[in-house]
Amino acid sequence: MTSQLKPHLQAAVNSRDDLRDYLLRGARPREEWGIGVEMEKLVLDAATGEAAPFDRIEELLRRLEGLGDWRGVRENGRLVALQGPSSSITLEPGGQLELSGELCDDLHCCRRGYEAYIREIVATGEALGLDFFGLGAQPFTALERIGWLPKSRYGIMGPYMLKTGDMGQRMMKQTAGVQVNLDFSDELDCLEKMRLGMALTPFLYALFANSPLLEDRPTGYLSTRGEIWSRTDPDRTGLIERLFAEGANLADYVEYALDVPMYFIHRNGDYLDMTGEPRSFRRYLDEGFAGYRAVLGDWDLHLSTLFTEVRLRPQIEVRSADSLPPRLSLSVGALLKGLLYDRESREGAWDLLGRFSPEERQELIRQSRRLGLRTPLGGETLREGALAVIALARAGLARQGCRDALGRDETIFLDELHGIVESGVTLAERLLALWQGSRDDKLMVLREHCGFSV
Repeated sequence: MTSQLKPHLQAAVNSRDDLRDYLLRGARPREEWGIGVEMEKLVLDAATGEAAPFDRIEELLRRLEGLGDWRGVRENGRLVALQGPSSSITLEPGGQLELSGELCDDLHCCRRGYEAYIREIVATGEALGLDFFGLGAQPFTALERIGWLPKSRYGIMGPYMLKTGDMGQRMMKQTAGVQVNLDFSDELDCLEKMRLGMALTPFLYALFANSPLLEDRPTGYLSTRGEIWSRTDPDRTGLIERLFAEGANLADYVEYALDVPMYFIHRNGDYLDMTGEPRSFRRYLDEGFAGYRAVLGDWDLHLSTLFTEVRLRPQIEVRSADSLPPRLSLSVGALLKGLLYDRESREGAWDLLGRFSPEERQELIRQSRRLGLRTPLGGETLREGALAVIALARAGLARQGCRDALGRDETIFLDELHGIVESGVTLAERLLALWQGSRDDKLMVLREHCGFSV
């Protein structure tokens, strides 16, 4: 058994009830609800725009480790993450840098932590010739020229993804997104929020489309990142349709997760590869593996390898947005907090979005990745629907009444997003319109479009 497991994760799994009960550990009373935003960004060589190699990113982490309260996390002797008192900086397989921000009471708190983090990474990265971009897919560097982060788990996941779809390794090494973590009070509240989060998927793709390029070419998609994810592994991506059924509950989420093939378990500091003869968690629960039996830590690890648009681990995590310019990154959290944390807005949004059939939902999602706000929606487009959704979110945030030192509520984080929707022109389309000239010209465009600066 790995000594790093928290005591409750070392408990044996004796039944499916144990798995469901683990998910319910995430429940909190309304007054304790918070919000966390995880923001990935691309790390590029400032001179060439190519993906930065791991040794330079590791040096960035090494220098950051000497600042503030960051503590280095190492694997096989390499520095692969930083842990702070209430947040962390981690790396995705291709060197994408992710801030997992503090779980905050409100978005004003999120912004304070985010701005401090930006100042640190930009100032430190500048001396290393590194630039940081809020963009959903690598603009220049080909897949084969991006090295793997030296973490054991990726040595298992990468080869397996070649068997499950045609873009799994692109997902791992060439994409970046924004994820939002949200709380729930009980099982019913959890399911309502998960259903609405999934119903919002085409809107999230359209509103936050910001990846129209790959390897210096337009792809035909406004959210190339979303298209890549959809072609990664059908067992663990997309929507969980059974949760839309009347009477669905957390046991249905458990049943879904039980049937997803496992990548690995973690024992004595090592990842044990389970992909040679793929087995579901259901089979592992019944039979064990390599002499080991299931513990809650295995379930926790397995939940982290489910890549659905909305997942539970055990907080609710909404995962559909592309990586965004720094000024817009918290707009994803604002939209979701306004809708999911206010009963009136949540019910209004469900009235708008809950009527679609599974086939209609899937078609909306497919079209939204390509057409953005121009996606047909009845006799209108997603633009008109998005204006209604943003109005509901704005009303929800106003009722929540969380104010900053200047007396402003959280609706300020929706202002620029509302402007994008009114114009009908996504971030991706704005970038495409400017994508011309030399590499230096394009880098200048990127810096203006989605670059991080102090």
